[in-house]
Amino acid sequence: MGNQPIVELVRKSCPGLSVGAVSANLMAIAQDISCLEQNGVPLLHFDVMDGHFVPQLTVGPSFVKGIKTSMFKDVHLMISDPYASLPQYAAAGADILSVHVESCIHAKACLQLIGTFRNANDPSRGILRGIAVCPGTAICDLRPLLDETDMVTIVAINPGFPGQKIDANTAQRVEAVRRVVTDTGRDILLCIDGGITKDTIAQVWAMKPDIVVSGSAIFEHNAIGKNVQIMMSNL
Repeated sequence: MGNQPIVELVRKSCPGLSVGAVSANLMAIAQDISCLEQNGVPLLHFDVMDGHFVPQLTVGPSFVKGIKTSMFKDVHLMISDPYASLPQYAAAGADILSVHVESCIHAKACLQLIGTFRNANDPSRGILRGIAVCPGTAICDLRPLLDETDMVTIVAINPGFPGQKIDANTAQRVEAVRRVVTDTGRDILLCIDGGITKDTIAQVWAMKPDIVVSGSAIFEHNAIGKNVQIMMSNL
């Protein structure tokens, strides 16, 4: 199954926000999602945590499937040994599936498997293959995986530990990824995720990512539209 159509579709929405679904008001999530859509947010981000790879436990494929939206579903798997779980998230409607380079021995096999899936929302467009990397992992570990990768996510904090500031080395790591990606000659998207608020968004956009992930900052004070505009105005 070719994944190029989904890469092209996501690329057209860049630079853009991917907003964390689990930070929404879960008692009124349909209303919050509608507000995101009306304000032009292109991607809805799902932080899937298993309580093992990271300390927190969040949502699973049923939650991803249950959300009805016109936004691309950006599913970030912070789980151990994700290979066996990938078909469930594809069936749940993931448009983007990202695994962590640290989460399994066979990260490349995970990416190759994602590349075989049909997109449950539109079988013609495939699923975008993502690889995420934590602050403590060497960027060179990505190099063998990039021929099977459509998006690299630089995680700017230690995942699963709330309240952190953006790692001071994030800008250097972004540039290191950009150099490695340039060597491949491939069209690989660059995403930054973690610690991104209205106070840090200008700093992050200055790193020129394609996609920025933000969660609770978007829903602060129940002012979704205003917060989205603030986040995007820094472009």
